[in-house]
Amino acid sequence: MGRSVLELWLLWSVVMRVMIALPIAYSASSTSSQEALLVSRIAFGSCANQSAPQPIWNAIIDFDPQIFIWLGDNIYGDVRRPFKLFGKERTIGPWKNVPRFIPSSEREMQSRYKKTKTNPGYSRLLENTKVIGTWDDHDYGLNDAGKEFNGKITSQRLLLDFLDEPQDSPRRKQAGVYTSYTFGPVDRQIKVILLDTRYHRDPLFSDGSILGSSQWTWLESELKGPASALTIIGSSIQVISNLSAITGPIFYLECWGRFPKERERLFKLIADSKRDGVFFISGDVHFGEITRYDCATGYPLFDITASGITQAVEKAVPPPLNFIVRFVAWLAPTTMRVMGQHCRRKSCTYGQPNFGAIEIDWDATPVTVKMEVRDVNGFPVLSVNTSLLELQAQSVGALYSIKPGEYRKHCSLEVTLPWIVRHRLAILFFCALAMLLLTLAGLTFTAISASVLVLI
Repeated sequence: MGRSVLELWLLWSVVMRVMIALPIAYSASSTSSQEALLVSRIAFGSCANQSAPQPIWNAIIDFDPQIFIWLGDNIYGDVRRPFKLFGKERTIGPWKNVPRFIPSSEREMQSRYKKTKTNPGYSRLLENTKVIGTWDDHDYGLNDAGKEFNGKITSQRLLLDFLDEPQDSPRRKQAGVYTSYTFGPVDRQIKVILLDTRYHRDPLFSDGSILGSSQWTWLESELKGPASALTIIGSSIQVISNLSAITGPIFYLECWGRFPKERERLFKLIADSKRDGVFFISGDVHFGEITRYDCATGYPLFDITASGITQAVEKAVPPPLNFIVRFVAWLAPTTMRVMGQHCRRKSCTYGQPNFGAIEIDWDATPVTVKMEVRDVNGFPVLSVNTSLLELQAQSVGALYSIKPGEYRKHCSLEVTLPWIVRHRLAILFFCALAMLLLTLAGLTFTAISASVLVLI
């Protein structure tokens, strides 16, 4: 009898040790592996000015996401000088003598992160939702900055503190904030890969590197690792859309398309990995958009852009002028943009505050994936419904190929559009400017002529 009790006690001790050790081994097995809880709702967003009202958190909480992903500009940590055309400190024009944006102090960055973290709506989200994220330029520390920014080490620590990253996390020891997570049971896993498009990025117009060699090596191992039902790649800047190709030389936006070699390398890596179920989420541009590229992997690659929590292009102009913003968005060539009857705007972009929402119906056959951009009240403004079956490589590769000189929707890049189509915004802008100058010249001439007649 005593021996049996001893054996039972030893067995119980072994079981307890295994149970205690399991979660520790599991959490250390990857950058951040998660418990095998089925995930069906993911929200994401970007561009949240900590000093602006943030009522959209109520809609995000009502969506009841299990995961929320920050995609950058989680705060606006740099200092923006006002537009000044004249004076001692000129921030715009060909004669500007000071930069429009300058870094703020570490203390000020901490203060701005604290303001966001203590926002009542965001605080409520933190109670029941796993929050992860990466950064973009304004929380990196300086507008449009890349690897040349001197304050990036401090900025990395502040971001990871904001995200409650453990002190022993590999993210605190590496150069850059890139990371990955795996959620859900083995047969229904979702892999989230968060890229760092700042720490190693070469200068704009260089067509150099966005990720840097170490991050590329890491990304290759992530994509060629164990399969998952879905793989979400989070990039702070847009991957598929290249609006700069159609808005230049009036203005330019940051995106992967401005580094064509890097984007081609990314698409090729996804294709070579033979990984199904990959799509992108992005932010940065201050409007919502869903784009699609069919000529990279053998299945459609989607990019759902949600921007921003507070910052939006239609809020940057007086409300009576919003029709101009919507007209320009409608006129812009829509090579990659997903157009549909369910879009709230005819342009299928949305220039008011918004967030992204992903819903997976694991019980459907085949499993369905709903990708949406939602407004401040939680109503969809842009939407795409697809399935895991549609996100698998097709057996006939020719279906997704394109011949030289051929134009195809969701396949021809913006830079391949005919010149007059690609630059129609610039043509319209300069024609309107010329008409305005001619009108002003005519009015000035008329006023001078009238004055001369009066004097005579």
